[in-house]
Amino acid sequence: MTVLAPDRQSGDEVVEHEVVQHDDPGTAAVAERWARRHPDVGRIVTDWNWPKNKPKALNTALPHCRGEIVGVFDAGGSSFDSEVWGDSHLLTAAYDRPDTFFQSATVHLTSPDALNGLKDALTTDPRLNVDVMREIDYYSKQSRTMTTMITVLGRFVAFIMAIGAVFGALNTMYSAVAARGREIATLRALGFQAGPVLVSVMAESLLLALLGGSIGGGVAYLVANGYQTATMNFQTFSQVAFQLAVTPRLLVGGVAYALAMGICGGIFPAVRAVRAPIAMGLREV
Repeated sequence: MTVLAPDRQSGDEVVEHEVVQHDDPGTAAVAERWARRHPDVGRIVTDWNWPKNKPKALNTALPHCRGEIVGVFDAGGSSFDSEVWGDSHLLTAAYDRPDTFFQSATVHLTSPDALNGLKDALTTDPRLNVDVMREIDYYSKQSRTMTTMITVLGRFVAFIMAIGAVFGALNTMYSAVAARGREIATLRALGFQAGPVLVSVMAESLLLALLGGSIGGGVAYLVANGYQTATMNFQTFSQVAFQLAVTPRLLVGGVAYALAMGICGGIFPAVRAVRAPIAMGLREV
């Protein structure tokens, strides 16, 4: 951001708009300090949209822009979306850190194979005590604790909700079997075997599960897909921004999970339907 501030040699007016989220006071504080330092080129725009995503944030900033838009700073959903880029002296002052303190340095290599040469040169230097790794490995290591926590909590919540869904399916199918006891007994008396009756009850249970899973997947896609949020990385004590993506693979997995719950909730009522005595069912006619 600071690089653009003194670059006025061409005579063109350069104004940079920084879009900050209303629930991100840390980033807003850094952006406001930068704007006060360069009031002629800096503008701060607060995004109050909900749910949060990049197109909505960009549309919020567009009414404040004049002239030609020459660029949009966007990391394309990568890890850099969690970072604030600016002058090192300004950022260290905003976070009250030593001016010579750096946690990491990013190096652009001439080729992927150049990493080994750089690693040998840095690790063999007795003046340095550094770890050299690829960027993807670095961010994977930094977010391992948070990723594990989110995965474990998500699976635990899904398991608890699955138990409730199975009991709901059991209650629904037991009620359906009890209400159709006469029809099932009549079909058995007419010569239908236990297999078709079992399949019909299971088909109804799976159809209900498919309908519920499809509706749930559609709601999840409309509400959560593209939603942007941020949380604290308890491993590095820094803020991490990320965007939710409801992919076709997740939708298929969710529907398959719902069908599995439909099988668990329909198998016992189906067995009860075929084991019920025919005479007892016919007495209800």
